Amino acid sequence: MEQFLTEVGQLFGWLETELFKVGETAITYGSVFRVMVILIVTYIASRLLQNGLRRIAGYRKSMAQSSVYALTRITHYVVMVIGFLIAVASIGIDLTKFAIFASALGVGVGFGLQNLISNFTAGIMLLFEKTLKVGDFVELESGVTGEVKEINIRSTIITTNDNIDIIVPNSEFVAGRVTNWTMRDTIRRLKVGFGVAYGTDKELVRKAVLEAAARVPHTLDDGSFRPPQVWLTEFGDNSLNFELVVWLKPEAVNRPSAVKAAFMWEIHTSLEEYGIEIPFPQRDLHIKSWDDDAKLAMVQQAKKSSTAKRSKKRPENDAADEL
Repeated sequence: MEQFLTEVGQLFGWLETELFKVGETAITYGSVFRVMVILIVTYIASRLLQNGLRRIAGYRKSMAQSSVYALTRITHYVVMVIGFLIAVASIGIDLTKFAIFASALGVGVGFGLQNLISNFTAGIMLLFEKTLKVGDFVELESGVTGEVKEINIRSTIITTNDNIDIIVPNSEFVAGRVTNWTMRDTIRRLKVGFGVAYGTDKELVRKAVLEAAARVPHTLDDGSFRPPQVWLTEFGDNSLNFELVVWLKPEAVNRPSAVKAAFMWEIHTSLEEYGIEIPFPQRDLHIKSWDDDAKLAMVQQAKKSSTAKRSKKRPENDAADEL
């Protein structure tokens, strides 16, 4: 038995080989292995604790998903810091000597780690303030728009409507202006501008455009006090300018480009069906010569265009099916 223990000791004797010293403490292969094991166990414990918190929150329907996410992230940071301190203490390093390390770190922050510390601090502020939550649809000052997928220690991941993931530093959310489309309410109003020729009956325009809004599935139709409206907004140089003012369903708020395209499509279709002219800047064309072949071709083309307008069906609106 003693011989077996001796052989085992010789087999694992390399773990006591000294690598370097931290002060008076010798760092060996065994101590490095011990630190790695403690950190791995800490990470596993953190994951289990996060899953437990999510399961408890699932039973309590009163807790918002954003609050659960913030709680799990902060719990993960705290557990990992505690595990790191335990791992360092397990190899015999006096934690009070970390004051020297903290001083060196302070110098490093002053020179090279400013952005890292700024982003970390901003991430903690975002988790506590709840002005930005996972699932929110935001628009940054830089023009980036998308849904918040993750709020991490250094950056936030935003997924655009084109399914592109953009990594944004957390400090940009704190230092810059951010438009949160879904912070308190998911119902939003959209204004779609269009113009018609002078002399057009305004009531006919209103009827045509409201019918167009009714055909778009994104229009809020819950019978509330928010029905679609048509506003006359401007007497333009070449047209009477209107706006369709419509409230959107919650699921349509995150798709502003597709939703606006759907309304524009249906508005154009309705105006054509009612024979309402959509004006454009006029230009005078003075023709000096005109041969018979060109005149005949022009007449035939006009007849074909007229026949096509009378026979065509209502076109399909692809943007209405975007969601």
